[in-house]
Amino acid sequence: MVSKKKRFGEDEIAIFDDGCIYKRGDYWHFRLWLKAENKYARKSLGTTNRATALERGKTFYLELLGNQQIGKKYFSLNAKEGVRLFLEHREKDIGVGHIVKGRHGTITTHLNHWLDFIGRDTKLKDLGRTACENYFSERIAKAKRQLAHSTLHNEQGTINSMMKYLFRHNEVMVDSFDFPKLSTYKIDSNRIKRQTFSPDEYNAFTAAARRYASKTKNKLDENEWKMRQIMRHYFIIAANSGLRSGEQQQLRWCDVGLEKYEKGQSYLHTLLARIYVRDKTSKVKESREFLCRGGYYFQRLKELFPPESETDLIFSIDGKARLSNRAVGYHFDKILEEAKITDRKARHVVPYSLRHFMVTQRVMSGLSFQQVAEMIGSSEYQIGKVYFHLNDERRFTNATADYVRDENGRITPI
Repeated sequence: MVSKKKRFGEDEIAIFDDGCIYKRGDYWHFRLWLKAENKYARKSLGTTNRATALERGKTFYLELLGNQQIGKKYFSLNAKEGVRLFLEHREKDIGVGHIVKGRHGTITTHLNHWLDFIGRDTKLKDLGRTACENYFSERIAKAKRQLAHSTLHNEQGTINSMMKYLFRHNEVMVDSFDFPKLSTYKIDSNRIKRQTFSPDEYNAFTAAARRYASKTKNKLDENEWKMRQIMRHYFIIAANSGLRSGEQQQLRWCDVGLEKYEKGQSYLHTLLARIYVRDKTSKVKESREFLCRGGYYFQRLKELFPPESETDLIFSIDGKARLSNRAVGYHFDKILEEAKITDRKARHVVPYSLRHFMVTQRVMSGLSFQQVAEMIGSSEYQIGKVYFHLNDERRFTNATADYVRDENGRITPI
């Protein structure tokens, strides 16, 4: 550290040549120029006694010197400023395709939860490894709904990713927090089961969506009718494809092909959709291609609203602007009301419940976790962990399977 000021006035007393103490009013203060931070470090010494001030000034000088030598800044950013820096850094990743805009929004949400816990004005330099040892317990206590282990695990990853970035830029003293083990927190194992539609509820939902999008029944103008029809098809296709919201909202007509499957039980099942999810729109940044039921709904939507170009967004009023999550949530709630699913808020039934429904139906139809994982862009481990409750239902089905033998000896499963 080299002092900006080498000469001191008569009312200033030098501390190790480049620091000084001086009197302001009745009390003594300390001052030292910090070259690395291009600022003066100033501190009241809390005494009117000259000898005490000298002793405290030397102690503070040595403390400052030690901190500067290990890279600890005197003027620390607060937690809110640190989050802002990290979010600005991650925003640049959108432009180069490392993350999608929706992922940046998720990161923002994670870090806002952390700010609520740690305090927005908390100095980053004051945070040690144990600063988040109560994070999970407080998050669970304050949450308005049941939190999954995966949610808390993802938040932990985001927070420590930010800490590593700030550590590399010399803004924090530790590169990560030591979070408690998630296994110590009990999570409701039936949460996913409650959030998923039952077959009867899904039938009621699709019937309600048809009524909700009826132009004559609701006396809708052209724009509102188009929006409701798009939303109706959006939800039905979500339940058939299991697409994530970000993937589905960015789907273009050139990403979907229709293929006939002659063994289908009906026309709805005969016409399949071959969907290509681009890596730039995938949450996991990996492209995938899969076939799913529901090709008819893509065909019908295209006939209702012919696109100007194959690169137009499928679920869009003008083919250019994607649907907002707010609009999706609004129309989803309206259809749930129409379907008279009264306990939807208590169960936390949300648009993502359609993805749960798709996975449940595919698994209960006999597909393995690996087969379903390939369709929805997840892993067999993740599917097994989230939907493990389906194992018991499949075991029950296996145990109660039966057959009849006709008079000719032929066996028919029942």
